Amino acid sequence: MKKLNSIVLNITVAILDFLYEGRDFQRFWVLEEIARAPYFAFLSVLHFRESMGLRGPEHLYLMKQHFEQSVNETEHLEYMESRGGSAYFIDRFVAKHLVLVYYWVNVVYYWISPRNAYHLSYEVEIHAAETYGKYLAYNGPDEKILEILNDELHHSKELHDAIKLIDPDPLTNREKELEV
Repeated sequence: MKKLNSIVLNITVAILDFLYEGRDFQRFWVLEEIARAPYFAFLSVLHFRESMGLRGPEHLYLMKQHFEQSVNETEHLEYMESRGGSAYFIDRFVAKHLVLVYYWVNVVYYWISPRNAYHLSYEVEIHAAETYGKYLAYNGPDEKILEILNDELHHSKELHDAIKLIDPDPLTNREKELEV
């Protein structure tokens, strides 16, 4: 699944790079609009599992983390709006439709394989940090963008920690069988 995650991410990045070449804040706004979807999806699945009596020991911690991550991504979104990121209808149209699909994909993915859903989100957060880093390299210092870059790195660490929390042994059952 990690390979599939990488392929999907690379294709999506290539498309967004093409569509938003030279339009940094519109691209950032679209990315931040989309970045909230996994956290909303994770929360939805966790709420559903709790309602069904399927709460695990890590449940409350994960709910708190994902809520805080979604609030932080919303703050990033609002900043990009203040920089004109959502000024054009086409950008809002693209983002709203992408986020609708991405949300439901994440709901299903997190229900079926939380570890792989977290991995995809981890890769997205790393890409976001790299994107902001490139912006800073080409455009010079910007304290708010640097703060957002650091937030993205922090989110990637939190997602990595979530993977370890839900699956402390990185070997799958199939890999364990092959070792014997």
